[in-house]
Amino acid sequence: MKENQQAAGVAFAGLAYMLWGFLPLYWKMLGGVPAGEVLAHRIVWSLIFMGAVLLVLKKIQPVAREIIRVFKNKKSAAAITAAAVLISINWFLFIFAVNSDRVIEASLGYYINPLFNVVLATVFLKEKLTRAEGVAFFLAVGGVITLTFYYGYFPWAAIGLALSFGLYGLIKKTTPLSAWAGLTVETMIMVPFALLFLLAVQGDTGSIFRFSWEDHALLIGAGAATAVPLLLFAASSKRISFSLIGFLQYFAPTIMLLLGVFLFNEPFSLQQLTAFIIVWIGLIIFTISRSRTSWKARKWRTSEKTE
Repeated sequence: MKENQQAAGVAFAGLAYMLWGFLPLYWKMLGGVPAGEVLAHRIVWSLIFMGAVLLVLKKIQPVAREIIRVFKNKKSAAAITAAAVLISINWFLFIFAVNSDRVIEASLGYYINPLFNVVLATVFLKEKLTRAEGVAFFLAVGGVITLTFYYGYFPWAAIGLALSFGLYGLIKKTTPLSAWAGLTVETMIMVPFALLFLLAVQGDTGSIFRFSWEDHALLIGAGAATAVPLLLFAASSKRISFSLIGFLQYFAPTIMLLLGVFLFNEPFSLQQLTAFIIVWIGLIIFTISRSRTSWKARKWRTSEKTE
């Protein structure tokens, strides 16, 4: 039974990261729609999709209770509002990066995200940073500096993606919510702003229905494209260890990198490859360190149970 649960967890996580990895293909099809409008539609249709799913699965009442509980506490209400803003920034940066031919740079952001998470946990949660993790972080910094010299500008899209998602994850860690309630409340907070933005666009252009029916279908589908991988990930996290999830998370940026190089024909020079290799070495050191820590913790828990 346990083996079946783990196999299902790996399948769910693998599918979630594959969907996230191939997501640039979806946003590329919306290249004719400004990134701000894509984001606004993504927020609105994500909330509608989640509402429909919760209705079908009869989860509206428990999710509503979770959301009410969060907003009864000023601290948790402020935290989840900040999380909603951060994930919206992250979504915008990703859409913008994809549609401005920066998929490779976006992939870098998600490669270095785990290292940012460790540093943020060290600063804000006072978690200890091992020597190996410190080396890994500074290697990632070295990779970013190398790219800065190559591009002639700071790779802000990559850093923005890593930082916004890292801070979002930090807030979510300190304000626990189920995946169902999390995405629902985050989009619910941002929907009024998204609708105001779309109304402002309508005032400027005369219509929000100026795109093709294919574009409108894709904008509606953005809700499912956002929610499905998140819900798959939530299902996987209950079945497999954090260290295994940590290993699988590199699938998404690897797929993005391959798409950027081989499908979108973005330039990828020897200097860029060198920078990525520096980051990959850091990630290998980080993954080994985290795996050892996780293995020691499991061994210690097992020995405690047998005593």
